[in-house]
Amino acid sequence: MKLTKGLEQSVCIITLLATQEADVPVSSHIINQRLQGSPTYIKKLMRKLVVNQLVTSVSGINGGFSLAKAPQEITLLDIIEALEGPIVTYPNTGLINRVFQDMQPVANQGDQVLIDVFQEADQLYTEYLQQQTVFDLIQETLGLREIPVLNWNDLAEKKGLIRKVLNNVNGNDEK
Repeated sequence: MKLTKGLEQSVCIITLLATQEADVPVSSHIINQRLQGSPTYIKKLMRKLVVNQLVTSVSGINGGFSLAKAPQEITLLDIIEALEGPIVTYPNTGLINRVFQDMQPVANQGDQVLIDVFQEADQLYTEYLQQQTVFDLIQETLGLREIPVLNWNDLAEKKGLIRKVLNNVNGNDEK
């Protein structure tokens, strides 16, 4: 199974929103500017994230997008399922039964064995992704105990966060 590029973009969107001041939505203009992707495609991603209740949309002149849940409550699985649906890696087109149609009981058994193996693998994959929260991933990435928050709509604050993160990475610990 290969996930779409929309997953990476959605993880970036969720990360922007997770580091945004809670009472100030990130404007769609800023999200489009940061992702440098197709505004139409990003709008589709945002819609999926809103419909799946990971993101809220605020209309108006000071509108934009905010997280619908705390970063500790959003998992990679939530994001994947919002974009791609449930994880199912085995396509099961019925090919085994067509190729081995003259050996039907064996073909049925082989088909079921593959279905079971991939269902178990999907379950393990799902359980692992369900344990990976946005909060934990940002914490691990930045090496900070708390997620720094700022207003992505304000360039000066972004520069402050970048300095703080670079200081942390360079060993000037600001935890």
